[in-house]
Amino acid sequence: MGLKVLIVDDSSTMRRIIAKTLKSLDVDEILQAADGVDAIMILNDKKVDLVLSDWNMPRMNGLRMVKKLRENPDTASIPIIMVTTEAERASVVEAIKAGANNYLAKPFTPDALIKKIKETLHL
Repeated sequence: MGLKVLIVDDSSTMRRIIAKTLKSLDVDEILQAADGVDAIMILNDKKVDLVLSDWNMPRMNGLRMVKKLRENPDTASIPIIMVTTEAERASVVEAIKAGANNYLAKPFTPDALIKKIKETLHL
């Protein structure tokens, strides 16, 4: 597929689970960050096709990270899927308003993640 994906989650286990699912999609490069601060540092250096981000993380949560990415012309158009336990409707609406392109509640199946990615990237 030739995709580069950044996984942002403070749980290394969750990053591993998501990375395993991405490998089944033939993603070329998988980058990982433990929080929004690390993610923004990575995105200053690298171009990616998709960001998969948790909401609840130390230093900078996913919602703040989405807002910061949308403010920067270099990162404003990167598709972002929130992958989080924050499943209440108000949280979903808040994330979409902040600039997230899609939303997936944890726990999820690999098929559900693949479906969201294909939906978001129009594959």
